[in-house]
Amino acid sequence: MRALCWNGINDLRVETVPDPEIVNPHDAILKVTMSTTCGSDLHFIDGYIPTMRAGDVIGHEFMGEVVEVGPEVKKVKKGNRVVVPSFIVCGSCWYCDHGLYSLCDNTNPNAELQEPLLGYPTAGIYGYTHAFGGYAGSHAQYIRVPHADNDCFQVPEGLRNEQVIFLSDAVPTGYMGADFCNIQPGDTIAVWGSGGVGMMAMKSAFLLGAERVIAIDRFPERLQMAKENVGAETINYAEVDSVIETLKEMTGGRGPDACIDAVGMEAHGTGIGYAYDRVKQLARLQTDRGEAIREAILACRKGGTLSILGVYGLMDKFPLGVIMNKGLTVRSAQQHGQKYVPRLLEHVARGELDPSFLATHRFSLEDSPKGYEIFKHKQDGCVRAIFIP
Repeated sequence: MRALCWNGINDLRVETVPDPEIVNPHDAILKVTMSTTCGSDLHFIDGYIPTMRAGDVIGHEFMGEVVEVGPEVKKVKKGNRVVVPSFIVCGSCWYCDHGLYSLCDNTNPNAELQEPLLGYPTAGIYGYTHAFGGYAGSHAQYIRVPHADNDCFQVPEGLRNEQVIFLSDAVPTGYMGADFCNIQPGDTIAVWGSGGVGMMAMKSAFLLGAERVIAIDRFPERLQMAKENVGAETINYAEVDSVIETLKEMTGGRGPDACIDAVGMEAHGTGIGYAYDRVKQLARLQTDRGEAIREAILACRKGGTLSILGVYGLMDKFPLGVIMNKGLTVRSAQQHGQKYVPRLLEHVARGELDPSFLATHRFSLEDSPKGYEIFKHKQDGCVRAIFIP
């Protein structure tokens, strides 16, 4: 089959690789009907997350048609149209039992690569480094889905693929970030980053009862999209002297009730702090540019909530004292998709949520390297590129 492979930093190629096979009786094989780029992919494409190997098939946000199932698969049938969360879960460990699916104890066969840094391993994930399991990714014609009964969610009739594809990752990640904020009637939520995850966090905040949502970014077309498709108020940080002061003015001096970071380790910014981060990141003395998260910490009202969705590694100049002295609650995780996908499918089916506007660009699988180039550099207003094998 054909698949998009990582062959080094910023070196992506479509190659012919072996077809996936049933390995475990709980596996299913999917014919991929649609997959999409994700901002977190850029971190290993740019070389900031290690343990990639030449020839690795990448991609973790996808949907498809079931074409084969193992003998122990009970719920998933051949011919089902399904969407699959990006993290692979066993469904029976302590973490799965408590809804903490991305922390599953049993689906990362390379625990020894994570434990020195994290203390304990997380769940496995498709196409996202060997530290996260070394599983083949979704930018391919076919993919093996382990634990298919836990990880495949059947798509109701009448929903278009573009409405559902982002329920694999962007939508549940954003929804989880809003859920972390414990939103109360009248709350104002500020979201750093107007990419796919950020806009889904904004929309989810409204679904969960927020009165106001404020989007912070520097790309006018993304801010316009957040305004028109989500209903957010906007701040272009390149056009104001201080995001923090602007947020104070917009909230009567108190600040947002919760701040969501949907940016992560390759944040853009202005000023001396951003320059410092860039130098240290380029010298590989730290993995992160922390401009967005530091700003969110300073902007959040006293006693508020910081929800971290951006992927991070190692940084210094982290204002822990601000968190402690202001009494902030910090919540973060990789997405617990299996917890949220069923209710998100209901939102889509009822017409309360339609993420299809995120699919700004379409490519064949053969043109997927071009898709990533346009996505990475945010060319032509690209928010997400979707690939059709």
